[in-house]
Parts: sequence; structure tokens; C-alpha cells
Amino acid sequence: MSNNNEKKNMLYLDATQPVEKRVQDLLSRMTLDEKIAQLSSVWVYELLDNMSFSPDKAKVLMKDGIGQITRIGGASNLDPVESAKLANEIQKYLLENTRLGIPAIVHEESCSGYMAKGATCFPQTIGVASTWDPEIVEEMGAVIRTQMKAVGAHQALAPLMDVTRDARWGRVEETFGEDPYLVSRMGVSYIKGLQGKNLQEGIMATAKHFVGYGNSEGGMNWAPAHIPERELREVFLSPFEAAVKEAKVASIMAAYHELDGIPCHGSNKLLTEILRNEWGFDGLVVSDYFAINMLYEYHHVAKNKGKAAQIALEAGVDIELPSKDCYGQPLKEAVEKGLIKESLIDIVVGRILKVKFLLGLFENPYVDTEKIAKVFDNPEQRKLAYKIAQESIVLLKNENNLLPLKKDIKSIAVIGPNADSVRNIIGDYAYPCHIESLLEMKESSNVFNTPIPEKVELVDNFVPIKSILEGIKEKISSETKVYYAKGCDVIGDKKDGFAEAVEIAKKADVAIVVVGDKAGLTDSCTSGESRDRADLNLPGVQEELVEAIYETGTPVVVVLVNGRPLSINWISQHIPAIIEAWLPGEEGAAAVADVLFGDYNPGGKLPISFPRSVGQVPVYYYHKPSGGRSHWKGDYVELSTKPLYPFGYGLSYTEFEFSNLEVSPYEVGVDDKIKISVDIQNIGNYKGDEVVQLYIQQIVSNVTRPVKELKGFKRVTLQPGEKKKVIFELAITQLGFYNEEMRYVVEPGIVKVMVGSSSDDIRVSGEFKITGEILDVSGKKEFFTNVVID
Repeated sequence: MSNNNEKKNMLYLDATQPVEKRVQDLLSRMTLDEKIAQLSSVWVYELLDNMSFSPDKAKVLMKDGIGQITRIGGASNLDPVESAKLANEIQKYLLENTRLGIPAIVHEESCSGYMAKGATCFPQTIGVASTWDPEIVEEMGAVIRTQMKAVGAHQALAPLMDVTRDARWGRVEETFGEDPYLVSRMGVSYIKGLQGKNLQEGIMATAKHFVGYGNSEGGMNWAPAHIPERELREVFLSPFEAAVKEAKVASIMAAYHELDGIPCHGSNKLLTEILRNEWGFDGLVVSDYFAINMLYEYHHVAKNKGKAAQIALEAGVDIELPSKDCYGQPLKEAVEKGLIKESLIDIVVGRILKVKFLLGLFENPYVDTEKIAKVFDNPEQRKLAYKIAQESIVLLKNENNLLPLKKDIKSIAVIGPNADSVRNIIGDYAYPCHIESLLEMKESSNVFNTPIPEKVELVDNFVPIKSILEGIKEKISSETKVYYAKGCDVIGDKKDGFAEAVEIAKKADVAIVVVGDKAGLTDSCTSGESRDRADLNLPGVQEELVEAIYETGTPVVVVLVNGRPLSINWISQHIPAIIEAWLPGEEGAAAVADVLFGDYNPGGKLPISFPRSVGQVPVYYYHKPSGGRSHWKGDYVELSTKPLYPFGYGLSYTEFEFSNLEVSPYEVGVDDKIKISVDIQNIGNYKGDEVVQLYIQQIVSNVTRPVKELKGFKRVTLQPGEKKKVIFELAITQLGFYNEEMRYVVEPGIVKVMVGSSSDDIRVSGEFKITGEILDVSGKKEFFTNVVID
């Protein structure tokens, strides 16, 4: 137990002292056991007895202190007030019952909002990416920050900065898509919203998974990624570099997989040489859950847990999550045997203590539980979730302007497994999904060998959500008849419900068929972490259900509620109207109904290409001149090599005209900027949004370059007839690439400029010329184009 009188004169408790002095003072007082305790975490439920804090369990697990607490809200059934009270109890114990009184960092998940009971559930990330609206992403991050700080959390294990081009991979839904510029731009905005002006006011963001995790063999989770160094740097490392240099991200999470035989958690090149030495990152590197032990049990590069600890620590992993394992007794024994220098432990503990001081944990370890209710899922926050859901929806097809439907239509058949499901419109990192996962581990073999909570229950209404069926019913006139039939399940081969679905479709004026995925981590899910697919058709018999409804002759609208691009070839050919709603979160039902009935004009754009068949994977716009087709014939034997729907694609109920492209000056030097402007006009009858997209191509270069690279975008809202000028200010240093010698250079030559509505719908084009000599611009990197609307 700490001695309060003794601690009064300790320099590290003096907030007027510089952080570095406080760190050194505290570090000098710590025993080896106390240092090692800072390198790991403990699950919240390991500290509970009957869902109440247990001092007896804490005495065993935190007698020397602890670095972090794992998911107080995300791994329990506690509401926000209860979570905050428990956080206060844990911190009180650490301050008053450990020798040095070092508070803990509480970390939580926040992929689609703070993952906890009662917290706002935003659309899943792939939908957020479809907004192409960085400003709204920053607003979302700010809400997550507010809610997490209110309950005593300090670190969010988000965002994903993985560039992914393989729709088979289960975690596509958690990403911002296929393009490094879009991923960087949206991810940096999320980080800024989350972290705020400084760590005392903000929440530590964690950019993950470092690096190349979404480019695995066969689209399989944890599988090796095969990425050449130039592509690794230009595509997959680029968003993380932007996160470090532009957003000053506080934490990085290493990835589960390996690159060229080296697991990322054991890669000194990635975690020290590139991240710290080259980029200057000064935050914390955390392990992904159980990943240090995986060096021993999964990758087999360590003969035991102690060796796994040594490899990870020396590579640059500061903290082991989610609980103490390799960084516990095995690490201590390795130090005592002289295998790991205690001076290395000191360096890592010093980083951790520095962050704790910067967070203000020693001065403000507790939260005010009286102020919590008003910042949780309040009307303003729900309004933001609603707006993001609206902006995320992508109109894929609208033949003969079937949409929008009239609200006083006589009758509607609403059909499909996701039509009347609240559970299926949320992403895999929404609160119920992880409770399901904990319960599944409890009831089956526990592959992670981790303690499972004794008392945790599935909570259906973790936050108020309505189904799409309910949203439709609230939108239409009181005279409209609504018929509903589930038709089938998301997965499985049962067609028992087909007959009822066909019957109601026949007597309706239109059939709205809501199909897609169930996101999560359990065996019943079709999208999400570890739910990788070898087939990209609609899961189960859902496509057959759509075909059966189509054959009735009733006009069909398909609403996709899914986590990954799907090969909906038949649907795309035969169904007149298709809406991509992704996993739209708590306000998704209202947003979908708005689009169906014309109260909102969809303006979302795809952040990832849709393949025609799984055999095309990977299919993406950013290919090299020799890519994108099968030479010399062009197409495959069976089908086109082009995507079903390209990157950046999305229709509207109105039409937009691009004109008057101006590129000036024509000749520029490396240190110059180029101004690219274009007029955009709404020439249709509806108010609507268009995303003006800027692409470039270096015509000739010493190493091959992509045929198109996104270098800027702006979402613009226009009334019918309204015209605006969009001006891009592009720094020439943004056109750098890694040459033959792996130097980051700008080369002189002609650059083609393309502006359009999607990567495949270029409306206007021009060019400019870079003059001078080849120049190394590695010290002048700029990541984003400034865009203004005149």
C-alpha cells in the first residue's frame, strides 16, 4: 500500500515539473516488477466478482501496478455510468494500494463509434469512407472522444489505415477502402477528431494494422502478405506515414501477419527503423491482441514465451494487449537471465510513463459520473450518425428512374433477411458483436487461451435502433399497404420462406428486397474479423430469393446491407434499382428510407471496386499500364476484366456537368504548386451532392506508375441549376515516388490531369509539365491537396 506522506515530496507528482523530469524521477524509483507491470494490460472482467470490482483480484493482478485496462465498456454489460464508476474504482485502487500510485490507461474499441452499451453507433467504416467527406469524419471522431473521455477511457484502438483490395478478406468493412490517398485523408481526419488539440483534452488514436494486413494470401485473416518494397512504401505504408506526420497519431498497432518471413510484431525494420528512426514517431506501439504469444505458438519464430517477448520488445512493441502473458513472468525471467537488458525495459517504460503524464492521468485520474448521461447518444450525436448514414449510401443503379418512390404508393412488399433486422445493420466492431464473440469463446474451444467473463449477456437494444422495415413504414403515407416476408436467412440453404415472399411481391406495386451480410466474429456471421470468404456472391440463397421476386414481374429495388463488395452480376443485369447501404448503424433505417422515397438524394461514392467475380480479385483502379487487362485479348474467357462498379462510382437522382478545366501554370518546378480548377453544375431537377475527383498520371517515368492516382476530391452540394468552381492546389512534391534506387523523387515530364465523377468516368482532362532535374523530395513530403469551392 502506498504511503501518501512519503509521496508528497516525490518530484514525479509535481505537475509544474517538465514531463521528462517526472518520467526520470518515477522510473528511478521503480523495481523491475513495477516496470514490467507497465508493459501489459488486464481484462476488465478479470477484476470483477459478480460484476463488481474485486480488491482481492486486483491485489493479485495489479499488486505492482498495471499499464492498461482492457475494455471496461466493451467487454462488459455495464452502462456508461456504471463503466465510469468502475473506472474510478480501478484508478482509486492503483493510486491508493500500489507503492507508486501509477494510474492505468483504459483502452477501448471505436471502429464505428465507442464500442460500448449506450454509445452512438455510427455506420461501419466502409460506409463512412463512402461519404468522401473528411470533415464529417472529424466530427464523428470528436463525438467518440467526448463519450470515451466521459467514462474514463484514454485510448481508442482505431482507425484502421489498412489499404485493402481483396473483397474476400473479412475486415474490408472496417477499412476506408482500396486507395492510399482516400485512406490517408479519411484516417487522418478521424485521428484529429479523436485526439483533439492535445492528449489531455483528447483520446489517443491507434493507427492499425501496421502494415499490409489487408493484402493477405487468399484474403485470409492472419495470412502472409506478399508486397514488394516499393509498393509497400507507396501504397500500404503511406497512410500510416500520413497518420504520423500529419495527424501526430499517438499510437500504432502492429499487425498479426508476416512480410517476407518476418512477423510484423517482430520486425525491427518496420517498428524501429521506419516508424521511429525514419518517420520520427514518438508514441506507443501496442500489440494486437495475443500477437506476441503468436510469435511462439503461431509463427514459430520463438521457442518459448520469453523468446517471443524478447523478439517483440527488441523490434519495438511497447505494450502487450489484451492481458499479461509474454510480457509478464516470461519477460522477467529473460531479463534476469541477461537475455534482455533492463536498460531496454527502461526506455519502453519511459515512453509509457511519458504518455500517462501527457494524458494528465496523475492530476485527473477520475471522471465525473454526474455529467455522463448528457453526452451519450444525445439528439445532436444521433443527428450526426443520421447525416453520415445518409451521405454513405451509394446509388448503384436506377434504370428508368424507378427511384425515388412515391410516398403514397398503393402497396409495397418489403422482403429479405436484413429488412426487419436491427442486428444486421451494424458492423463487426459494434458492441453486440463482441459480446457475441465472448459468449462463443465461452461455449467452445478458446483458441486464444484467455479468461472469459463469467457473467456477460447479449444485449439486443444497446442503443435505440430501428429496422429498415420500420424506417419504410414511418416514411410512407397512412394509406400505403406494407407487406413483409423474411424470405430466407442470411446464410443457409433453406427456401421455406420463398413462397410467402413471392406471394406478397405479386400483390405489391414494388418489392424492396433487403439482402446482404451479418457482420461479426462468430460462425453465424458472413463479414467481419476472421469471416473471410472464398465466394463473393450474396451469402446463402439470397440471390435465388431476389431472382424469385424478379420473376413475379413486380418492379424490384434491391437494398444491399453488407460489409464487403459483392459480385452481384445477375442482380446488376436484371434488377432496375440497387442501393448500397453498407452497415449504416443506428440511424441507418431512416437514411435508407430517405433515399428510397426522395427525402435525400444519394451522393455516396464507392471507396472500393466491386468485382464481377471472385476470380477477378484483386481488381482496383490504381493498376499499372500493364495491368487491368489480359494481354493481348483484353478480357478473361468468361467475362470482362473491368470491375462491375469502379472505385469512386455512385449515381444521383440529378445530373452534373463538368466544364472549364483550367490548369496553371503549364510549366512548374519541384517546389511549385499547380492550380487545377473545374466548374461543376447541377443540370437536373433535384438538389444533390457530387464528389469531384482529381486523378493524375505521370506519362513517362523511370519506374512504372499507375494509370491513375487519386490526388484530391471534394464533395459539393448543388441546387438545381447551381454552378460552383472547385479549385485544387496540388504541391508537386505530392507526385513523388520511389525510383530504382528506392529514393523518393520527383521526375521531370508531362503529367496528365483528369477530373471526373469516378475513376472510370473522367469528364475533363488536361496536362502540365514538370521541369528541372530529378530531385529527392523525401524531406519535403506533402500528403494532401488543398481544395476550395469558389
